[in-house]
Amino acid sequence: MKVILLEDVKGLGKKGDVVNAKDGYARNFLLPKGLAKEATEGNVKVLQEQKTAKKKRKEEELQQAKSLAEKLSKLTVEIESTAGENGKLFGSITTKDIAQALQSQYKIKIDRRKIEMDNNIKDLGITEVKAKVYANVTATFKVNVKEK
Repeated sequence: MKVILLEDVKGLGKKGDVVNAKDGYARNFLLPKGLAKEATEGNVKVLQEQKTAKKKRKEEELQQAKSLAEKLSKLTVEIESTAGENGKLFGSITTKDIAQALQSQYKIKIDRRKIEMDNNIKDLGITEVKAKVYANVTATFKVNVKEK
């Protein structure tokens, strides 16, 4: 019996796959538990429409992420902090500080966990920082730390 899997089933396939299952397994286990539905012509057509809509949505998200990355790469985020002699900061600038500055200055919301730095910023001046905007889309922007 041909069925469309609604969940991942170990040994049979992944969610959204159209697979052949033994009649008894499908009727007595997969269908009653809601793990699959029968692969009728209408159900297969609905599945194809869902797959194309999902693909289109992913492409749109990727385009938005690329445009955001391009916009970010042109920005310089300004952060003021107190510093001592030789331009050393009292404390450090963290990813949380950078995310808040992006939100307040440019109305761009990026999760602090998506901002990548080797170490916190501890000196005055310009530092390049990377932000992972989307899967395989990374933007590099500048953070300018000035003295208060």
